[in-house]
Amino acid sequence: QRGIWFFYDYSEVELETVTVNVTIQDFVADVVSELFFRNVQPVSKETMFIFPVDSNTVVHSFYATMGDTRIEAMLWEKEEAQQLCKATAGMENLRYLQDQWDLWGPVFACFLGTLPPNREVTISLCYVQELPLQPDGAAQFCWPHKLLPQSNYLRWISSEEEISENLHFNICLKSAHGVSHVAINSSYTPLQYTAPDQTSAEVSLKSSPWMYDDLNLLVYYRGPHALSAVVERRDPKAPPGSLLGDPVVMVTLMPDIPEEVPNPGQPGEFLFLMDCSLFQDAQVPPEELPHLSSTHPSICPQNTLLFLLKSLPLGCYFNIYSFGATFKAFYPQSVEYTQESMDNAVGRISSICPDLGGCDLLGVLRSIYSTPHLHGHACQLFIFIQRKISSEEEAVMAEVYRYRDHHRCFCFPTNRCDSFNLSQAMALETKGECVCLHSKMDMTSEAVKCLERALQPMATGISLHWDLPPGLEVSMIRKAPEVIFQGHQSSIYAQIRGQAQDAEVGEGSVTLQYHVGSQSFDYTLRFSLSPSSDGRLPVHRMAMMHLLWKLAWEGTSRAEKDIHHSAIKSSLSVGVPSPFTSNVAVRMKQRDAWHCDSLPPDSSMLFSPSCNLVPCQLLWLRGFRPVWFKSTKFWVVQKCQFCLEMLGHKAPDTEALTQLSASCKGKEKLLRVVVALQKANGSWALTAALASALGLSKADVEGQRPSKGVQPTAWATVLALVWLYQYKWKVSWLELLEDKACRWLHDQAEVPLDECLEAANSLLGCFVELTVFRI
Repeated sequence: QRGIWFFYDYSEVELETVTVNVTIQDFVADVVSELFFRNVQPVSKETMFIFPVDSNTVVHSFYATMGDTRIEAMLWEKEEAQQLCKATAGMENLRYLQDQWDLWGPVFACFLGTLPPNREVTISLCYVQELPLQPDGAAQFCWPHKLLPQSNYLRWISSEEEISENLHFNICLKSAHGVSHVAINSSYTPLQYTAPDQTSAEVSLKSSPWMYDDLNLLVYYRGPHALSAVVERRDPKAPPGSLLGDPVVMVTLMPDIPEEVPNPGQPGEFLFLMDCSLFQDAQVPPEELPHLSSTHPSICPQNTLLFLLKSLPLGCYFNIYSFGATFKAFYPQSVEYTQESMDNAVGRISSICPDLGGCDLLGVLRSIYSTPHLHGHACQLFIFIQRKISSEEEAVMAEVYRYRDHHRCFCFPTNRCDSFNLSQAMALETKGECVCLHSKMDMTSEAVKCLERALQPMATGISLHWDLPPGLEVSMIRKAPEVIFQGHQSSIYAQIRGQAQDAEVGEGSVTLQYHVGSQSFDYTLRFSLSPSSDGRLPVHRMAMMHLLWKLAWEGTSRAEKDIHHSAIKSSLSVGVPSPFTSNVAVRMKQRDAWHCDSLPPDSSMLFSPSCNLVPCQLLWLRGFRPVWFKSTKFWVVQKCQFCLEMLGHKAPDTEALTQLSASCKGKEKLLRVVVALQKANGSWALTAALASALGLSKADVEGQRPSKGVQPTAWATVLALVWLYQYKWKVSWLELLEDKACRWLHDQAEVPLDECLEAANSLLGCFVELTVFRI
């Protein structure tokens, strides 16, 4: 979901009129807006416009008009812009905003200066953005309530209410699939189709959403589809062969992923990143742990790591990193999950020592991203963090953004954590999840819930195959990702080069191929190569943004400098921000504005009597309130909490694992022992330690074995599974461990499960049914 826009002193600068025109083509939106504000106070007000931006949004035009003065944001080559900023008065306003404002994250900010009493300022803002896919297949567009005119009094809204005079919000919808319907949390005019085949339609708002709701628009397209394509014509003013001078296609991939997959195949790579400061409570005497848990979340990092390791499936890869002032990894690179590697990792958990020095999350991420990726294994990070790393937040997000198509982040900041905003941003950027651990929440429970999601089926082996008329070829700008997770989409961009040999052939096609487990899927989409165009180039702008970031990551070798120069020139001409450019705003008289619009940027004009420089930049704010706060999810508090003492270096079925914290009592302690004794393949061995944890003697367990034909390991696994099932109603995160046990039992030849279940119920004194075996 989009963030909120903020206008400084908004409560004293009234928004009078809003005019917005939105064009949505499949999953890209082109927005043109005008906002009219008035200072209703009897004194002058200093004003600043602040617009949060994310990695899927390109702001390409901004100007403000006050009387006969116009302030316009312009892009300049970075080095030149830095020199201009040195000559700009009032830059301290942006520095103050960056350090003192209560917001967090990347924003576009422009200082507008003093607005006299009863004077107006008109804000014109144009941007394009990729729209997210909702679970029901809709494209979602959001507009913040703070930039919608609000009534000063409450009133009933009737179905026949007239269109608001100060709200002009028009939406044009286009899709080759056909527009089905829309859902808007506001009153709106009936959907009007503007093409006989219903591939385009229009709708307008009749009023603002009720009270403090953001405008939320959902667009539904006709028929099921796994991919869509938007082709945009070239800019006739640009030379052929350049990005602007060729057509560009945006293809949105939405793989159909079954809920159940018979043979899921290799499930991926799981990396667990632990903030060493989380381990400081592990050093306190056991008798003090109950007191600590009453004021802090149930933070048992050792316990969490144990249950995560036990819940992993055979065939995956994993590694554990601890970070403080420095970072350490259990293994130089991820290792395959086997009985031996699991035992080794469990034994090394106690080697993680408290470290209250620095917080080198950036170093950990750079090490992970620089390690060769395991082909065919989707990488998923579980990040547990308690400390703030504000001096490196922008660098961390730059790294995460660079590799966002290659991994997913599940983040777990504690309620004492000042890095919640960063955790939320990392999760959103990679389409993961952020769970803030508040008091009485169990870290283990929340982490295993996310692991369940991480183990859901996903699309892998993704490839695109193009079929274009002779003479045309595709040059990829943003390639398809290696994996797409269930319920997500990914947009790729490509430049269509060359000249078709037959001008009458006006169609091309693209085929999406991917795998889900052992199943193969392919979908083919035909698209027109001669689409209509209004000259606004939203797809080209998004493609340009991805191209510029790609070039920045690849470096600036001498052979690439000509390419860089050409790309920067193009980005300046369409106003697309990039790592090579920066904003500078210019204040000028309206009579000079037409002249400035007709010329390319020239720093000499900035020092004429009619023009001067205005503080205007893309900033990274380091405050406390997250830009994306409204999309935060707070999970239901779990009632069951367990504590775990430090583990030794021995294997999990040894005596060391039975030495539990004194704060754990009764069957809660035994539950952890039973789980610790489970093998990597999901089975249990018939040992005295298991019998003791189940409240039985080994002689009783062996004596009640249904028959000699039932192997001891199968009998022990049935017993443990039945015993654990009694706790399922209050310990939901046992599901993965039970699944592993059931899969192992199903793989064994001729195990009489009904006979074993009857014997287990009799021995344990319970009444568990056959459904425990997932049959």
